[in-house]
Amino acid sequence: MIWYLILVGPAILLAFYAQWRVSSAYSQMSQIPARMTGAQAARRILDSAGLYDVPIESVSGHLSDHYDPSSKVVRLSYDVHNGNSMSAVGIAAHEVGHAIQDARNYSPLVIRNLAVPAAGFGGSLASVLFTVAFVMLFSGMLVLGKWVLLLAIVGFSLVVFFQLINLPVEFDASSRAKDELISHGIISSGELPYVSRVLNAAALTYVAGTLSSVMTLAYYMLQYAGLSQSDS
Repeated sequence: MIWYLILVGPAILLAFYAQWRVSSAYSQMSQIPARMTGAQAARRILDSAGLYDVPIESVSGHLSDHYDPSSKVVRLSYDVHNGNSMSAVGIAAHEVGHAIQDARNYSPLVIRNLAVPAAGFGGSLASVLFTVAFVMLFSGMLVLGKWVLLLAIVGFSLVVFFQLINLPVEFDASSRAKDELISHGIISSGELPYVSRVLNAAALTYVAGTLSSVMTLAYYMLQYAGLSQSDS
């Protein structure tokens, strides 16, 4: 437990900080008006990229914005879709960035999309196997428990791989968003720091989540290594 707190504790604290920073940046930048709504900004950028057939939909939820590569649709939360603020245009442009990545076969996005089913399966499998493994180990079934723990580590490694490949995808989408917003006159260069504040805060949540998963994986690998050393 001490090693878990040492390895994973800082990442968890960073995740809480990142969530607070996103909420704070989104709230503050929502008060700074933009020249158009998030939906209008998204439509302008999509059309300029030749993606006339990619629709924009309004969905429920707070910060539920995303691009669906399977349906080829940009989905924006109500406040982003209809809001005319720096937060709205920044988030909308970020999601359009993913649509442009998809249209241009951006390699990390292709790999990420392929990894989604494996990561989902690996995460579900690992959550069950970790519990089973530690029950076995505490029950004295050391050999079998160790093998189950190894399978859980393999499954969780798929989740970590997904999160690692997701980082360049998200960073690139934010970079594209800033460039597109300025090049199409949706924001001025002087307004870029407002948008950057929101997008950088969002990026920090991905970094924190990935770091937490990597450190959790390291913890379980240390547990497995300790069991292997005790056998030798």
